[in-house]
Amino acid sequence: MESQKRPRGRPKSLFKESSAGTMQALDRALGVLTTVAQLERVVLSDLAREVDIPTATTHRILVTLQKHGFVSFDEERQEWMVGIEAYRTGASFLRRNNILEIGRPILRRLMLDSGETANLAVPDGPEVVFVGQVETQNPIRAFFPPGARTPMYASGTGKAILAALSEDSLNKVLGQTDLIAFTENTNLPHAGLQEDLAETRARGWSYDHEERYEGMSCIGAAIFNDRGEPCAGISVSGPTVRFDRERAPELGALVRNAAQEITHLSGGRSPGG
Repeated sequence: MESQKRPRGRPKSLFKESSAGTMQALDRALGVLTTVAQLERVVLSDLAREVDIPTATTHRILVTLQKHGFVSFDEERQEWMVGIEAYRTGASFLRRNNILEIGRPILRRLMLDSGETANLAVPDGPEVVFVGQVETQNPIRAFFPPGARTPMYASGTGKAILAALSEDSLNKVLGQTDLIAFTENTNLPHAGLQEDLAETRARGWSYDHEERYEGMSCIGAAIFNDRGEPCAGISVSGPTVRFDRERAPELGALVRNAAQEITHLSGGRSPGG
């Protein structure tokens, strides 16, 4: 009697059906690592409560991650934080990201030309993640730590990316978002956002006027890939007193030109270009 052949094209699984628990453990461990990164420093009890995993289980996960260098433990403060291996893993992404490498000198020049902090961010679902920054030397300035996230609709860089999306893609992103009015200036769908995005699309740069943080403003522009799709964004940010509506067009032109330069040098193309 011939043995039954496995369907072609389906690789032999490395896991047995009983290994579902192992995959759940991996899922939990990644969740713990991500949460530690977001909180930066956290005690065990707070972390267990945040991830909704029993304290003993959370501790076992942390010890395993510590063994591999993905988290470290501050004995004096009894706090957990990300370890060097987490940095190395993230650095691998940054090394392969051509836009970040190309964008570094352009970010610096944008900071010098504008006198404001220059930022580079990439989209991740309904949010943007900041992956590069050159701070201004002005003592009153904006600062976003690497890896910081913010909703697209309440971000200069995010709004520039949203404005470049197709209508279907835009609706999909907004449908994934918990819409919150962070300040009285936050534009929400059907309450100013569509009009704002139309203006952004027409002039080539966005204007975040205290829409995420009171007292802080931002101007951004989208960077495009070789298919003419927005794949990143560049911006300048700082105190609103230096981002008034009279100066906004000047800053907008600087940011738009920087985005176009990165698009060109990375092999991308602007829509219609």
